[in-house]
Amino acid sequence: MNSQNTPIHIRLWHHDFWRMAIANLLLTMAVYILVPTLPQWLLQTQSFTFQETGLSMGVFGVGLFTFGGFVSFLVQHYRRNTVCLVAVLAMIGLFGLIYYAGLESGFYAELSLMLLQRFALGACFGLAQMVLASTLIIDVSESYQRTEANYAASWFGRFALSLGPLTGLLLLRFAGFQTVLLAAGLLAAAALLLVFLVNFPFRAPQDDIPIVSLDRFFLPHGVPLFLNLQLVMLAVGLLFSLSLPEQFYAMMMVGFLMAILAQRFVFRDAELKSEVVTGLILMGAALLMMLTRTQQIVGYAAPAFVGFGVGIIGSRFLLFFIKLSRHCKRGTSQSTFMLGWESGIAWGLGLGYALFEGEQTPVLLTALGLVLTSLLLYNFVHNWFVSNKNR
Repeated sequence: MNSQNTPIHIRLWHHDFWRMAIANLLLTMAVYILVPTLPQWLLQTQSFTFQETGLSMGVFGVGLFTFGGFVSFLVQHYRRNTVCLVAVLAMIGLFGLIYYAGLESGFYAELSLMLLQRFALGACFGLAQMVLASTLIIDVSESYQRTEANYAASWFGRFALSLGPLTGLLLLRFAGFQTVLLAAGLLAAAALLLVFLVNFPFRAPQDDIPIVSLDRFFLPHGVPLFLNLQLVMLAVGLLFSLSLPEQFYAMMMVGFLMAILAQRFVFRDAELKSEVVTGLILMGAALLMMLTRTQQIVGYAAPAFVGFGVGIIGSRFLLFFIKLSRHCKRGTSQSTFMLGWESGIAWGLGLGYALFEGEQTPVLLTALGLVLTSLLLYNFVHNWFVSNKNR
């Protein structure tokens, strides 16, 4: 049976690993806290059109790729934790820029300024995440624990998909958008502090590293997995473009916790293909429920299904990327996964606002079509993966 399971090593969970995993959670929350709240501010306070709002949310996904080609050069010629700290510090400054805009009504009357800010935020977040996931988390783990370290730390980032929007909506309701922006800056600052507290040993730089390369950036060998993952996350981004209540994101977190338990007990010795197929079926069922049913139970079951599906799909695709890469390309596989995940959500958000203007039925139908397409494509991608994996 072609099954796969990730073991648990209690020694992995030392102080430095906890700091890095929580830093990943807080940094990702700082970005996702704006997912449901920034569009409301743009539409209601800044009088942006839906198309302008969609562009502002989608350009974040373009920015993610900006520094990717330079990551290997940067971490070899400068202290790798310093590169991450500078990127996070720049994010804090960009959050402060939006905070100032909240104080000065009309500051972002020009669309070009908002696009520049969102693009820069995506670029800095992408750089910080590439260094954090592809280098720093690996550096604080023993060699035999690195797959588990990547697997566990990615779950902390995945939790932000629920906790970030939930926190943002609650703060927006009770304290206003300026408090949301302040919280985003504080979350990023807390992540910066946690990374700063970890002592990384000095490593002599290599002299033969080109300024631009695909190392620690993108794994060309993983393009089929990348495209399949993007289709799934486009559907999630489209779903997030709807006006969803706090309850939706809270129940997504329940789904994530259920997914962790299922991976340990239900899918432990199951056929390798079963997790992604199950996740996509549950996501499709959730979208169908939201399309055709109005009972109160749907408000609890549908987001739990989405969280469960996204959780097991994300963790399994991450392990696929790791096993597809050679030993020296582990960091590159992490960055490729992150880019597919984050850009898919950003572009789905952008399309949801720009094309459908928050209309529920066309958004859900399109998301359902993407999930079904992903399910059909995965049948081919899985066979390709089994034939091409290196581990």
